Amino acid sequence: MRPMFLKMHAGWMWAACCIALVAPIVLVAKPIFAQGGAQANTTMPSPAATASAEVGGGTIDVRYNRPSMRGRKIMGELVPWDQVWRTGANPATTLITSVPLKFGDLLVPAGTHTIYSLPNPDKWLLIINNQTGQWGTEYSQSMDLGRTPMMKKSLTAPQEGMSISFENTTPNSTEMHVRWETTDVSVKVTRP
Repeated sequence: MRPMFLKMHAGWMWAACCIALVAPIVLVAKPIFAQGGAQANTTMPSPAATASAEVGGGTIDVRYNRPSMRGRKIMGELVPWDQVWRTGANPATTLITSVPLKFGDLLVPAGTHTIYSLPNPDKWLLIINNQTGQWGTEYSQSMDLGRTPMMKKSLTAPQEGMSISFENTTPNSTEMHVRWETTDVSVKVTRP
């Protein structure tokens, strides 16, 4: 009877040791995977949003996540000057257009693209990139379709949550605005 007890006890001890060794690895790995976007079913602090417009006989949709100021300095700090910014939060901001359109002086073919921007205290550039489906911090300049200047102006009061919107829309043109903190940058979108 005693040898059987020792075998069972040894089996339980082995299982307990395995759990004790594996549990810390799982607890450490979970946040690491979360940073890479592997946790699709969790609630993100920056909620998903969509901006849409009908222009040139087609549609434009921008799908992005809206970060908030939450007491932070945004322009020049959280969004650093002269560095490519994901223009949103979490997954890369997606641009889907059903027809070819011009964003400023850049011809963008129909299809799915990614939006980035290059902020500067005086001027901004909108970047349209052909890589899709990536996390927002995964930027490959070799995949750029092109870059175009954006108009910049100041808001009279700070805007807590970042937004993308289409305004002053006509059958053949619209303006795409990106606003956050006290910054409003825009680009004219037209039918070629």
